[in-house]
Amino acid sequence: MTGQERSEEKSECVSLSPMREAVPAPPECERVCVCGTGDLGRSLGLRLLQAGYGVVFGSRRPHSSSSLIPHGAQVLGHAAAAQSAHLIFIAVQREHYDFLVPLANQLKGKVLVDLSNNLRKNQYPEANAEYLQSLVPGAEVVKGFNTLSAWSLQNGPSDANRQVYICGESVEAKQAVMAVATKLGFSALDRGFLSVARELEDFPLQLFPQWRLPLYIATGLSAAFFFYLLIRDIIYAYVTQGKDISFRIIVSLANKVCPIVSLIMLSLCYLPGVLASFLQLYRGTKYRRFPDWLDRWMLCRKQLGLLALGFAFLHVLYTLIIPIRYYGRFKATEHTVSVIRENRTTEFDTTTAWRGDSYLSLGILGFSLYVLLGITSLPSVSNVLSWREFSFIQSKLGHLTLLLCTAHTYLYGWNKFLSSSTYKWYTPLGYMLCLVLPSVVLLLKLLLITPCVDRTITRIRQGWERRADQRNPKNSQPLIP
Repeated sequence: MTGQERSEEKSECVSLSPMREAVPAPPECERVCVCGTGDLGRSLGLRLLQAGYGVVFGSRRPHSSSSLIPHGAQVLGHAAAAQSAHLIFIAVQREHYDFLVPLANQLKGKVLVDLSNNLRKNQYPEANAEYLQSLVPGAEVVKGFNTLSAWSLQNGPSDANRQVYICGESVEAKQAVMAVATKLGFSALDRGFLSVARELEDFPLQLFPQWRLPLYIATGLSAAFFFYLLIRDIIYAYVTQGKDISFRIIVSLANKVCPIVSLIMLSLCYLPGVLASFLQLYRGTKYRRFPDWLDRWMLCRKQLGLLALGFAFLHVLYTLIIPIRYYGRFKATEHTVSVIRENRTTEFDTTTAWRGDSYLSLGILGFSLYVLLGITSLPSVSNVLSWREFSFIQSKLGHLTLLLCTAHTYLYGWNKFLSSSTYKWYTPLGYMLCLVLPSVVLLLKLLLITPCVDRTITRIRQGWERRADQRNPKNSQPLIP
């Protein structure tokens, strides 16, 4: 740094009293270096400037890059920029690390923050941060900020991910980087040594990791029931009666698939909890891990529920448009004309009216609770709820939602399962199949809330163990008073 630069920097930090007398200068203004003038580097530099840091950009072509950098920052060559700061952000791809090799001696003792990511997993034999450390062995390399995008840095932590993951060998270097992240408004988490860098570099490459299993289940159920109903409704009519009703695939068939998949996936949200309770009851202790498949199932219940809510929304929308489509209006007009021509009247059936109103009412109530479950699963809502409130809504009201939706489906079917004409090619209706799983879940839940079983489950979850009481019968207490 030249003498002129030092005097300019000190003049920025010195304040004068009203009497024009100089007061002691505060510590030298904090300055950081950002190597790289791409989108990520410029966005990070802008955030650093807004947080009060002095920013120097390092560039291969400082003169041509000066028009791109944020106002208030400097742009220098890599060597001059690296010399001006102790904390250096490397915002370039691994392929361009070669410019650091001639600067190895100059970077000794400095903190290098590696922001790079790869295009795919296992693209290189070692992590980018480990490779950077091998190029500059005298520097303290820290992996961090790689999970943030240029968009999230420009818009601030309130509109994007607040989490910044840090790893490195030097505790002091990691603390320095975490202090910067905190000052920028992010939440920093120390993940350990530099050997964790590969894991951090794989984070941005993950595509909906918690949603994969629910999406596979939703896709599989949708495809299975679509082809099942296609054979029963469309192909059966064409083969046996010669009718081409393929136009019903778009709305009618879709409106049958959506509620079926929604009800099954809602059942799958609560089935693992029921299975876990029975497993604890069978083992007589809570101090044993669940099987891996059950753990994985329980961890994706939120995603299963949200997908189930999406299918329920589609069912509601399809149901609303059914009366206004051409086929619905045609059938209504045809029925009216046939009644007039035959000069007959239809008597009002009170039983049918009760059934229809009950069916619709249960559907509305079930869908309302469905929406409530979805809203309370949002982080902004769940964060303001206590654990007891959240558990009451997701568990108690969740099982009530399942009960209402199941009853809604039962009333829709009414007594059709008794008619032989409904079993086309000896196959049951689709909604009959979808009622099996929710009925099983509700029956098992009914067993769990019986007083004697519920008392045992409660004691187990409070730490009681059956085997401990068998070893010490004097300390055992009866489960039922």
